[in-house]
Amino acid sequence: MPVLLPTSRTRGHAKGAGARHAQHQVKDHAVVIAGAGPTGLMLAAELALAHVDVAVVERRADQELTGTRAGGLHARSIEILDQRGVADRFLREGQITQLAGFAWTRLDISDLPTRHAYGLALRQSHIERILADWVSELAVPIYRNREVTGFAQDETGIDVTLSGGETLRANYLVGCDGGRSLVRKAAGIDFIGTGPTLSNLMAEVEMRVEPEWGLRHDALGFHGLSKTESGRVLVVVTEATLDRTGAPGPRDLSEALVAVYGTDFGLHSPSWISRFTDAARQAVSYRSGRVLIAGDAAHIHHSVGGQGLNTGLHDAVNLGWKLAQVVKGLSPETLLDTYHAERHPVAARVLRNTMAQIALLRRGEDGLKAAREIVSELLGMDEPRKRFGAMMSGLDVHYDLGKGHALLGRRIPDLDLTLEGRPLRLFTLLHDARGLLFNLGEKNSFDTAPWADRIKTVDVKHEGAWELPNVGQVAVPSAVLVRPDGHVAWVRDQSHHGLADALTRWFGAPAA
Repeated sequence: MPVLLPTSRTRGHAKGAGARHAQHQVKDHAVVIAGAGPTGLMLAAELALAHVDVAVVERRADQELTGTRAGGLHARSIEILDQRGVADRFLREGQITQLAGFAWTRLDISDLPTRHAYGLALRQSHIERILADWVSELAVPIYRNREVTGFAQDETGIDVTLSGGETLRANYLVGCDGGRSLVRKAAGIDFIGTGPTLSNLMAEVEMRVEPEWGLRHDALGFHGLSKTESGRVLVVVTEATLDRTGAPGPRDLSEALVAVYGTDFGLHSPSWISRFTDAARQAVSYRSGRVLIAGDAAHIHHSVGGQGLNTGLHDAVNLGWKLAQVVKGLSPETLLDTYHAERHPVAARVLRNTMAQIALLRRGEDGLKAAREIVSELLGMDEPRKRFGAMMSGLDVHYDLGKGHALLGRRIPDLDLTLEGRPLRLFTLLHDARGLLFNLGEKNSFDTAPWADRIKTVDVKHEGAWELPNVGQVAVPSAVLVRPDGHVAWVRDQSHHGLADALTRWFGAPAA
């Protein structure tokens, strides 16, 4: 059936009668994103907020998603959405809960210093739908029923070929196209790590016989049967072999259940069945020339801990404003190198803690059971609970921006401020995805006019202490420069020393 393509500017160099056909026209965009999953949609929104011409290529005809996939948002993800003024859209549809955990030990983060000291249980299908609605409001075109099949870079841009025969001309291509990313492979970026040691099936089904609810371990691995909101059964079961690959069917699920429980409980009418493993791989580089990758295209791991979708969202928010700065000619391309430098270590830590959890959960052996019990006891103590809770929820991410104040490189708290006599939350000042210099000292003490098109400068008041997860209370500074992703780029000491350098480093050279 015919595919309706979004309107965009057509390049004048298209020639001949064939060029007049939509399938062969060359269209211009500053950035093309491959994949309209959570990472791709979040990146599209970030670029649109920065007034960058961005388009998304998506193989699905709509945003419908089969299967459960990710099951929620961690605290830092909710903060990020709050920074853009859209958190309430997600909070209205999800269930607030203590979502963080490590190797099935629940971590209560309700006493961590954040306005969102909780997680949000919300299926990926809903997360994607809400993000897609937001992206639509921002007028981002999505080329549906299409996939990126190849690209060719040159000194001035990149030609992106789609499965329907179209070619999109862009400054940059970002692969947000999943663990099997064609963009990553075509760019020649190595994806290194460890192969699978176990295979899990997950499904939502009906059962004629009431199953054995709850979690269990045995010689095969870990398994769980729970009731969904609709009354159906959510199944997680470890398969007896790694030999089976591809799309699983009801027979695969039945055989796996029989191997564990001795019966399949009369399963029938599956809504979906998926297979995933504990393979842990990471791209050696997040950039190759005009090609960047984010989300699962850059890192894959087992779903235990629920960090995958969240890490992808954080990739997008770290990359978006930097890419916008470069596309606009405000910053040199070297700014894009900080995306890999900052995000690669974060994902490496996610892979590490995920592999550690799988090692603890893998079997029902006595030694592993004892290890799980000891780890659970440790995580029941306040300091380990807070430390691991901040890590699993993304609140403790610290980018290495050099020595200085404890805030430097960390996320800014959502402070209660007073601006011109009226109260407001700091996150409201980040809604437009611009940089922020907020001054708590003498009014009008900074000359930021040369960067006025990139950052906003405000004189505010604040009372009370500042506290950071895993750091504790910190000295209250007199001024702070915050990047659009919410991370602190500069903190004032006794003088204005370093501010101009920080502004130039992150926001480009001053305007003439």
